[in-house]
Amino acid sequence: MSPAAPTLTSAWRRDWPKHLLILSFILIELFPLYMMFQVSFKDNATFIRQPWLPANPLAWHWENWSFAFHLILPYIANTVFVAVTGTVCSLFLAILGAYFFARHKLPFSGLLWAAFLALMLMPGVVNITPLFMLLKSLKLLNTLWALVLVGIAGGQVFNIFVLRNFIEDLPRDLFEAAEMDGASHLQQVINIVIPMSGPIIGTLAILSFLGMWNDFLLPLIVLRDQDLFTLGVGLIYLDGEYVKQWGQIMAAYFVASIPLIVVFLFTMRLFVRGLSAGAIKG
Repeated sequence: MSPAAPTLTSAWRRDWPKHLLILSFILIELFPLYMMFQVSFKDNATFIRQPWLPANPLAWHWENWSFAFHLILPYIANTVFVAVTGTVCSLFLAILGAYFFARHKLPFSGLLWAAFLALMLMPGVVNITPLFMLLKSLKLLNTLWALVLVGIAGGQVFNIFVLRNFIEDLPRDLFEAAEMDGASHLQQVINIVIPMSGPIIGTLAILSFLGMWNDFLLPLIVLRDQDLFTLGVGLIYLDGEYVKQWGQIMAAYFVASIPLIVVFLFTMRLFVRGLSAGAIKG
């Protein structure tokens, strides 16, 4: 036996309560996903008779998944359009705004920055009525562009607040050298700010995407045509029927969660790296 084996065994015996606690939290977090998956293959009678354990694979109701895909895919397409377009435009404008506040000290810029940050203290629900009237006057009600424009405007405060601190910490020599080479402000943003702020931009992109993906209140108020529904509104109308087909509902919920699971798996490392960079700079 190698000399490292007793060390590993003793370490496991010493740390097993920690591993057990972590495993318990993982099981608690995965339990809703398990329930959605196993209920999605049942009809109402099977679900009422056996709610906790999976049904016999020979008696699985695959038509629930067929129903879910046909129902959810248009909603997913609408939500992807709103989330991707809003995230890209919001971050682009936020980078420009953060560059302005970080690199240019104008008269009363401190007062302007304080007034800008005061918007972070305002609850979003307060703006629902004037926002609805504004969208109505602009003839944007019942359009996806209303959600995109509101998402772009709503994400500016937090994104600029975070990005400004990162841009201020960038070496000023880089900007001075770029100015001596004749680089414009836009070229400095593209060649200096974006490459060196990549981790935090990626983190903000993930947060903005998730915020627009999970938005429910504004789409519920603005959208009327079912063809324009996003996921949150489409799923709540499915759940609001008189006779709830739990298998179809859980299949729809599970299909709706797949894109977020994929995004999390492919961007988890970027998200953690952005948070680590923020902790170091802080």
